[in-house]
Amino acid sequence: MITIKSPREIELMEKAGEIVGNTHNYLKEYIKPGITTKELDRLAEEFILNSGATPSFKNLYGFPGCICISINEEVVHGIPGNRKLENGDIVTLDIGACYKGYHGDSAWTYAVGQINEEKAKLMELTEEALFKGLSVIKDGARVGDIGAAIEEFAHKNHLGVVKELTGHGIGCEVHEDPDVPNYGKKGTGPILKAGMTIAVEPMLNLGTANVFMLDDDWTIITGDNLPSAHYEHTVLVTNDGYTILTKR
Repeated sequence: MITIKSPREIELMEKAGEIVGNTHNYLKEYIKPGITTKELDRLAEEFILNSGATPSFKNLYGFPGCICISINEEVVHGIPGNRKLENGDIVTLDIGACYKGYHGDSAWTYAVGQINEEKAKLMELTEEALFKGLSVIKDGARVGDIGAAIEEFAHKNHLGVVKELTGHGIGCEVHEDPDVPNYGKKGTGPILKAGMTIAVEPMLNLGTANVFMLDDDWTIITGDNLPSAHYEHTVLVTNDGYTILTKR
């Protein structure tokens, strides 16, 4: 069921989103060669708890980490562990925080040290694809408009669009209706209404759109082992546009 949030619910989601944005800003200073993904996860959990919230993803569907940390060809749901970041990697931190029962959710891809031109361009274009998708949001638009805008931009730039994973509604639960695919047809899908809160999150690959899951039953990687980037904001639908709740 798609829900319209009350002013009080929106206020709580703004706080949850602020904590998520602040967590990203805090962690990016630690994204350097040599740090382990487990250490980044620990820092994230401490920061979120000290901000008066709890990590949304910890034990969600059994996920063992606090945040998802995905490196290079890992698209999403990378499990924090002993792996160290290396110069030239790109790493996505997908962070969720729950404040008084309401969630914020945002992913961002970061460069580790000096990265090559291909990875830098992938990051730049995927971030731009996010804002292409956000640009069509307003009361009366349709979910398909978002996916169509992202897909058109990605294909124009010869990037693979992951179809097995989507954005989503968000509120009391991390994942609510509606699904928000990164592909689609304009004028189709559920109608957006002012007061809805959704997470838009293009996942674009340098090569094939095909992905598969590793044996850990969590980590999704690209089918050709080429890099993937992932950018996400939680937003509020308004009468004439949108408001980003996970501002950085």
